[in-house]
Amino acid sequence: MAAGDPVLLRAARGEAVERPPVWMMRQAGRHMKKYRDLVDKYPTFRERSEIAEVSTQISLQPWEAYKTDGVILFSDILTPLPGMGIEFDILEKSGPKMKALRTAAEIEAVHLMDPDAACPFVRQTLGDLRREVGNEATVLGFIGAPYTMATYCIEGGSSSSYLEIKKMGLNEPALLHKLLTKLADNLAEYACFQIDSGAQVMQMFDSWAGNLSPIDYDVFAHPYQKYVVDKVKARYPEVPFITYIAKSAGLLEKMASNGGDIVSVDWTVNLADARQRMGMDVGVQGNLDPAVLLASPEIIVARTMDVIKQGGGKQHVVNLGHGIEPSTPEENAKLFVDTVKAHRY
Repeated sequence: MAAGDPVLLRAARGEAVERPPVWMMRQAGRHMKKYRDLVDKYPTFRERSEIAEVSTQISLQPWEAYKTDGVILFSDILTPLPGMGIEFDILEKSGPKMKALRTAAEIEAVHLMDPDAACPFVRQTLGDLRREVGNEATVLGFIGAPYTMATYCIEGGSSSSYLEIKKMGLNEPALLHKLLTKLADNLAEYACFQIDSGAQVMQMFDSWAGNLSPIDYDVFAHPYQKYVVDKVKARYPEVPFITYIAKSAGLLEKMASNGGDIVSVDWTVNLADARQRMGMDVGVQGNLDPAVLLASPEIIVARTMDVIKQGGGKQHVVNLGHGIEPSTPEENAKLFVDTVKAHRY
């Protein structure tokens, strides 16, 4: 424990804190006018996330506006893929697009990345963020989990049904395991690179693992989450590690056993129930329904206080249960943050 460490970092480590810390997933982005103004100047997502000065500016926008306790790197889970030999683009309307990996030769060609060569802008942005916020906020890095990254690679982009990766898992499981292993090695290395660059907390998004049946989750998602967490923890045992999965109500106990410190819970679960199911040795993040930020001030305050109460006052990072909606009024986002920061345990 270091004197003067920011409240989110202390809470994430499980230390006693005077109040709950707060930030919002997808807090830097489309709900803010400052961000939308930048889109005119830098029209592609990859420009905005891969020009370090721009990424830093965007990452800081919600902190400057709301004084969130967390400042997360403005980037994308797909950012490290070109370093592995997988090119992609992100289209403004339809999202990520890439050549689908379906054959043994295509998967064999995926290689170990050199993060400094592939993502020097990430190192610069994280260092700049640490210098900018000092001990006033905690800087978070993030990665995608191997299964979710594999869905993009095998589907060739976003999907509503994930049938191609499911077919590969059912018909060619060894091929899917080969890709997942390559991704896991790369993602663990990329997470360590972010920590070395300045990230104080890591969050792993296994966004699409919630679409798996329990038997397939246990085979294709959980072991690779644990592999990444174990490799990162072997090098940086003191850095808190958060796992998030959308639609994860049935997976909480499994998520709590992947070696991480905190499970980020979506809004479909009562947070007190989640803590009871997982045990108090695992921290929680969340879990206000993002739609609440479209409601009246009275409802926002009441629902936020309910989340704080359910959190139980130990190792709880207040957040949304998913990313903030682009139509959220900025004053409502500020009210959410202010409500949390005014609370005292």
